[in-house]
Amino acid sequence: MAKKTANDDPLAPLTLAVGQEDLLLDRAVKQVVTAARAVDADTDVRDLTSDQLQPGTLAELTSPSLFAERKVVVVRNAHDLSADTVKDVKAYLGAPAEEITLVLLHAGGAKGKGLLDAARKAGAREVACPKMTKPADRLAFVRGELRALGRAATPEACQTLVDAIGSDLRELASAVAQLVADVEGTIDEAIVGRYYTGRAEASSFTVADRAVEGRTAEALEALRWSLSTGVAPVLITSALAQGVRAIGKLSSARGGRPADLARELGMPPWKIDRVRQQMRGWTPDGVSVALRAVAEADAGVKGGGDDPEYALEKAVVTIARAARSRRG
Repeated sequence: MAKKTANDDPLAPLTLAVGQEDLLLDRAVKQVVTAARAVDADTDVRDLTSDQLQPGTLAELTSPSLFAERKVVVVRNAHDLSADTVKDVKAYLGAPAEEITLVLLHAGGAKGKGLLDAARKAGAREVACPKMTKPADRLAFVRGELRALGRAATPEACQTLVDAIGSDLRELASAVAQLVADVEGTIDEAIVGRYYTGRAEASSFTVADRAVEGRTAEALEALRWSLSTGVAPVLITSALAQGVRAIGKLSSARGGRPADLARELGMPPWKIDRVRQQMRGWTPDGVSVALRAVAEADAGVKGGGDDPEYALEKAVVTIARAARSRRG
C-alpha cells in the first residue's frame, strides 16, 4: 500500500503523490476524487498531463466560481512542468483556493526538485508511491492488499502468488481481489496454485523448489513447462542459485528461532521454515556440487554452451541428486 504522511486528509488543499509506481499513483488520485465526491457528488475533476498545464492554466482552473463548486485538479508528471508553469504552481501554493484540491504527481527524482521542495514546505499531504523493484516489497504489497480486504492468507500462499504473477502490481492486486471474492476462509498455497495453474507451475521458483527438494521428475516437468511458456533461462538459473544458497546459508547457521535466523540470514521467517524442510537430505559436499552445477548452467544459458535447455536440465538433475546425498 502507498505510505502517507501524518496529514491523511484526502481533502487537504494539496496532495503530493511521489514515486513511479503507476498503480499507487492512480490510487492516490482516486482516493482524493472519491473523498471529494462523497462531499459533493458534482465535484469537477480536471486530470491534466504536464504539457496540458501551460502558464496561466492553473489560474483559470482555480479561479473563484459563482457556484462555489468543489474541484479536484490533478497534474501528472509534475516534474516535467515548464519553468513558467512551476512559477504559477509555487505562487498558488502560497494561497490555495477554497473548495479546490490540487494533486501533484511527481517522480521524486532530481528533476523538478524545486517544485517538490516547495510543495513539502507548503505542508502538502504526501503519499509515497515508490516503484516496487524487490520481491520483498511485492510480498508486502500482497499482504497489505489482503489486510485492506479483511482477509488472511498463509505466508506460502502470498509467496506463491508473487512468484506466479511477477512484478505487475495491477495484476497482483487483481489476483488478490479475485481470490478474496471467490474463496472463503484462509487462502493457502494450494488454492493459489489451483487458480494460477500454468503460471504458478511455470514459475522459475517452482523449478528451484522441486530441485532442492530432490524431486527430479517434478522439477524437470516444471522446467519444461517454464521454458515452453517463455520464462527466460537466466531467471531459472537465478532461482536455482537462490535455492541452493539458501540451503547452504541455513545449514551453516547456528540453531535458533526462525525470527532470529531470519535477521541473521536476511530471509523472512516463513522461508526459514521452508528451507529447513528442504535441507533434510543435504550435505556440505552436496551444496558444493549443486553450486558448481548452477555456475555451469549459468554459463551455458549465457552463451557458453550450444543448448541452454540441456544445460538447465543437467543442473536440475544434479541439484536434485545432491538433495538426496545424505540419504544415499
